[in-house]
Amino acid sequence: MQPRITVITLGVDDLERSLRFYRDGLGLSTSGIVGQEFEHGAVAFIDLQSGLRLALWPRESIAHDTGLSRGLASSTEFTLGHNVGSRVEVDAVMEQANTAGATIVKPAQETFWGGYAGYFQDPDGHLWEVVWNPQWTALD
Repeated sequence: MQPRITVITLGVDDLERSLRFYRDGLGLSTSGIVGQEFEHGAVAFIDLQSGLRLALWPRESIAHDTGLSRGLASSTEFTLGHNVGSRVEVDAVMEQANTAGATIVKPAQETFWGGYAGYFQDPDGHLWEVVWNPQWTALD
């Protein structure tokens, strides 16, 4: 399999609330909610880097589309990593997320491996790690 991930979909409980968090709170670019004319079709796509989008889709719609029962959400299933170019940027993004209504799970701090990172949860409990890794160059 060639890695061609183009969309990361987050299951959400309240699509409009999640859209406000990502668009208005974090300042991410989106055309808003589309597909409302279809049952289970309402979704919001957020532009990330070139060729990659974040989709916000109601958990009920995911369950319907897949045929799976809706299970309990767990914040520790995966994290989304947002790499930045400095410790100062980590602090700035963490503050922006906090102001937008995120729950700060772990304030930014030195890591055991020599970087600097913190974690926040979006309104649906999805974990984001904001991290500066001195061994990586952050992509613009």
